[in-house]
Amino acid sequence: MPEAPGSPAPAGTGRPWHRATAWLLLLGPFFFASYGFATWVSSQRPTVGAIMFDWERHIPLLPWTIVPYWLIDLLYGVSLFICRGRRQLDAHAHRLLATQLIAVTCFLLFPLRCTFERGEVSGVFGWLFGLLMSFDQPFNQAPSLHIALLVVLLEPYLHAVPRAWHGVVYAVALLIAVSVLTTWQHHFFDVPTGWWLGCFAVWLFPEETGPLLCRARLRRAPGRRRLALLYATAGLGLVGLATAGGGVWLWLLWPAAALVLVGVIYLLLDGEAFGKQADGSMPVAVRCLFGPYLLGAWLNSRCWTRQLPVADTLAPGVLLGRLPGDGDLRRLQITALVDVCAELPCTTRGLRHASVPMLDLLTPDSDQLEQAVTELAAARPAGPVLLCCALGLARSALVAAAWLLRAGLASSVEEAVAQVRRARPAVVIGKAQVARLRQWQQEYPRRPARPTDEHRAAVCRDAS
Repeated sequence: MPEAPGSPAPAGTGRPWHRATAWLLLLGPFFFASYGFATWVSSQRPTVGAIMFDWERHIPLLPWTIVPYWLIDLLYGVSLFICRGRRQLDAHAHRLLATQLIAVTCFLLFPLRCTFERGEVSGVFGWLFGLLMSFDQPFNQAPSLHIALLVVLLEPYLHAVPRAWHGVVYAVALLIAVSVLTTWQHHFFDVPTGWWLGCFAVWLFPEETGPLLCRARLRRAPGRRRLALLYATAGLGLVGLATAGGGVWLWLLWPAAALVLVGVIYLLLDGEAFGKQADGSMPVAVRCLFGPYLLGAWLNSRCWTRQLPVADTLAPGVLLGRLPGDGDLRRLQITALVDVCAELPCTTRGLRHASVPMLDLLTPDSDQLEQAVTELAAARPAGPVLLCCALGLARSALVAAAWLLRAGLASSVEEAVAQVRRARPAVVIGKAQVARLRQWQQEYPRRPARPTDEHRAAVCRDAS
């Protein structure tokens, strides 16, 4: 489980100073060389476009904000030395490197310029502006590298400082973010695109599980390619609308990018790629990255289950239902939750939470079924358990049937499926799911436990 931000470092661990120095010696020169190269290339073009909204003309020039604008350079270098261990350092450094590579690629392929004419600024602020202009020309706009790096830098600082000081960290970050506009270095379009790039870099290099690219491979499970194509096509369609419409239509690039990434997950990755943590939460950066998709998935789950119970009793002490909200958790009075939904967060403070992320609209494999069944069996003795997915109708229903077989509460696959359907009639268990249950039984043959007297009585009541 990832450490909470601001918590003390584990005993016996030290900061990898030498490795941090090596990363800085690599990243520092690469930053200035690649950024300068992109600026030079753009300066050689006969014309470079701009994306600016009329209301931006009312943004004031605040010369003093050049100080927080420059501050990010110091924070960049220090961030490598406050990482607690090699894993955190390497993840952070890879994020910085990926952010630079992607941003520079965008600067080269789609150059934009800043159209503001700042004029002369006097005093120490003028000197700072002059120093900046000696290196930075009005190109390299979107995505804002300043904003992207700011997002990446937040995590190590939030981990390094006590929780009581997190407000200061956020205040400094906000000041730096605003400074890209009040120094007239960027137009507004650069800000959300930079924010998205920073979130993408954080998602691409999770600290706990390692780089996503190392886990990428072409997935051949039935339905994966079709779903990947549907999500990617929808995303690219929104890209077309955004570029054709311009203006406020450009906000469609956010859901477009989210849908394309979901397509990539279905084609090359797995349920863990959504970044869901062991406690059911999702990192803030991942929520921002997939925000439109997460909202759509949540609304879809509530729409389909609006006339269904949140959960139904599968067996004594075991409930089957949809992903619960805070109010649902209070009403259900459960002690543990087995969550097989990959795409939606579900934070359950104070409860035992087992997360086995399974992709929506796909049949879980035998390993996932076994893991979920094991988690359910382990959680049950402590009190009532909720087994759930987004709707409580497919993924969790299949796990429920497998658990009934493992617990000895059903003697055959057909009986297990029938019990699940009696408990929650709207569940969807088709031929593919039944075949997977049989495969799971063959791959994980275990002698089922004998049914309890309590369950026998419950089955008799249901039959009557």
